[in-house]
Amino acid sequence: MRFKLIFLSLFWFSGIGTSGPEGWDIFSKVVFTATYFEDADAYFEVPTFNPELKALENKRIELSGYFIPIEVDTIFVLSALPYSSCFFCGGGGPETVAEVRMKKVPTDLSPDGLIKVEGRLRLNEANIDYMNFILEDAQFKE
Repeated sequence: MRFKLIFLSLFWFSGIGTSGPEGWDIFSKVVFTATYFEDADAYFEVPTFNPELKALENKRIELSGYFIPIEVDTIFVLSALPYSSCFFCGGGGPETVAEVRMKKVPTDLSPDGLIKVEGRLRLNEANIDYMNFILEDAQFKE
């Protein structure tokens, strides 16, 4: 019995059993301010990126999350939350989604499937046609 408790404790604290989305912590530190955009006649959440995040711009980072397809062959959305709770349908904020750009998005991916990607981070503060966090030249990771 004692051996089982020790093993389970090591397993729990080591993170071996972690299978959820990873890499989103730094995005959760971003402060968003509702800002009016006259061209769109609407308010959008505009980010203020902290120095820690700015230091990662143009560097390759890894993110894992839930695949959300859009109708573009080279772009999809990666979400820290499943579709039912993501930024678009649930209560998640803009810090929980990233735009992923790659040469060609495979057609065999399942919506809400948990995947891991690596790409060059680009931060977007003002263009409302794109997400705030963009991974360019992305590739799938094992």
